[in-house]
Amino acid sequence: MNLPDHGANPLRLYKQMEIEPPAQINDFSENVHPFGPPAFLEKTWPDLRELVGRYPDPDAEPFRGAAAKFHGISADQIAAGNGAAEIFTWLARRYREKRVALIEPAFSEYRKTLEAENVEITEVELKAETAWRLDIAKTKEVVEGCAALYVCNPHNPTGRLLPKEDLLELAKACRKAGCEMVVDEAFIDFIGERNSIVAELNGHPNLIIVRSMTKMYAIPGLRLGYVISSPPLIEALKRGAAHWNVNALSASIGARCFGENEYRDRIVRSAAIERQLMMIFLKDKGFVVTDSMVNFLSFRLPDPQQSDQFFSDMLKAGIVLRHTKSFRMMEGRWFRIGMKSTAQMKDLREAIVKWLEDK
Repeated sequence: MNLPDHGANPLRLYKQMEIEPPAQINDFSENVHPFGPPAFLEKTWPDLRELVGRYPDPDAEPFRGAAAKFHGISADQIAAGNGAAEIFTWLARRYREKRVALIEPAFSEYRKTLEAENVEITEVELKAETAWRLDIAKTKEVVEGCAALYVCNPHNPTGRLLPKEDLLELAKACRKAGCEMVVDEAFIDFIGERNSIVAELNGHPNLIIVRSMTKMYAIPGLRLGYVISSPPLIEALKRGAAHWNVNALSASIGARCFGENEYRDRIVRSAAIERQLMMIFLKDKGFVVTDSMVNFLSFRLPDPQQSDQFFSDMLKAGIVLRHTKSFRMMEGRWFRIGMKSTAQMKDLREAIVKWLEDK
């Protein structure tokens, strides 16, 4: 059975699994936090109506300028996209019929967009036996002959953080090999900008950093992401992008999000508390858990042979987990869960306890 490659949209999953959806569903399969967008959105929503009747700015202003100010860089180092997913299509086009190194398991859109452009993919495998740690020395060898190396930091689906010194070591090796390094920082907001590699950009012109507004600000429906690099590289990436690719509502709302400091702090604190409670619970029950630093974690049952049954039984109980059948090296033996409200996390723990007792 081909299950969806992404989280969210649980009703589609129930249909494919041929399971009748229960009255109440808790969806842990996607990584958007449960508290909704910043409060300003509801307050200013009526004022945003007038934007619908105007064409948006072709460079996604005022969003691009606000992002540049937030990161302390120039606006010509940034391009906005219709979600980070659009940016990965730009990157795939850049590497058409070349070779790219992927660290697996990885976000499925990397491979999907690259294969659409006939890119030859070289894998760097992370393994459960080594706690999903990246072998830096091996990765440095792999980049020889590659046009790019894709690195997700913090890593999806494990949530592990690669130290900045390791990233810079890889960036140097890539530059020496004539290889670009694409760093997907979709979840960096949950551990702070001090862990971002954006500040190192000027010293490493081969860096391409992809960011998402979806996860931290709970605005997945607006589809908003951006890419940071050197001005010439940004200009090259934008060639072929649709004019007005970012709508006016997204550009306006996204610009306001950067000023939401208290909101970000509250979300980070909540995710950290729920993650720690969940990790303690799972380990106490004999599960294997990834060393996550963000708003999600992955885990494996004490007996991985029961994974399919567990997934199905959780769905029947109204608990939607993110399967890993589309993640290489995990292949359904692991599950990923996004951190939700305290009440939802309690429901999840109770459902797991009941399942274990019934076994």
